[in-house]
This record gives sequence, structure tokens and C-alpha cells, in this order.
Amino acid sequence: MHLHKYEKIWLTFGIVCLVAFLSIVGVSAFAQDHTPAGGMHTIDPEKVRETAPFNEPGVKQLDDDTYQATIVASAFAYDEGEALQVPAGKEIIFKVTSTDVVHSFTIDNTNVNMMVVPGQVTTKSYTFKEPGKYLIICNEYCGTGHHYMYTEIEVTE
Repeated sequence: MHLHKYEKIWLTFGIVCLVAFLSIVGVSAFAQDHTPAGGMHTIDPEKVRETAPFNEPGVKQLDDDTYQATIVASAFAYDEGEALQVPAGKEIIFKVTSTDVVHSFTIDNTNVNMMVVPGQVTTKSYTFKEPGKYLIICNEYCGTGHHYMYTEIEVTE
């Protein structure tokens, strides 16, 4: 096979750009410790309400600066126990799972956006800087009552 001089130049240029791009993305991902959200923790979706910590959904204080919010997503609702109240400036670890279909757990005006898959426990950590009420919505179409699937989290001082 015969390649023209300009074809060789462009082919070399393309390969160099591809290697440079992949190297930059790879190095920055490792340097900033990027990992997939949620890990690989699994749960039996038929026994969610019998399995800790989902048998007692709600907010629990783990230590002085850390809280855990355990939430179960199911048909058109989030089961968070009592109203979610968390303090501002503290780390909140959200643990969410689903009992039926794929849902989403998105807190408006934050970077918390998780897929909630039956049989998997999705985990995300977030620290609220400002007190107020934040809307939690499902961005994944989960049936005819999908638009009713929302709740609020109140961040207190």
C-alpha cells in the first residue's frame, strides 16, 4: 500500500493528537482521583426494607462532622422516613437504592445527581454551604406518576 506524503503527515498528526488527548485525560483523572459514583455494593431489591440501613430510612449522625441520609426510591416517591433535615457545613453521605425500577436522585442547584438502580446501593457525599430548602427530584422516567416523585431536604444552620 502506497501512502502519499501528505497522507503520512496527517496520519502522524492525528495519531500524535489522539495519544496526547488520551494521556491528558488519563493523567488528570488519576491525579484528581476520579472514580465512578456508587461503588459496587449490592442489595436484594425484594428485601430492601429488611436490610440495614434501609430498614430505618432517614438522617443519622455518624460523628461530629458527618451525617448519613438513607433513602429508598420506589413507585413515584422517596421514602426518607421523617422530613430530611441536615446541618449546613457538615458532610452528608447519601445512600440510595430502589425497590422497583430505575430512578434518579437529583438535588436541585447542587452537583448531586445519581442513578438509583434496583439491587444496587448508590452513594454520594455532599456538603451544603447555604441553609435553605433544596428540591429532590427524579430525572429518570419511572412511569405515569413520575412527575409526582419529589421531596425536599431542609438544610439548617
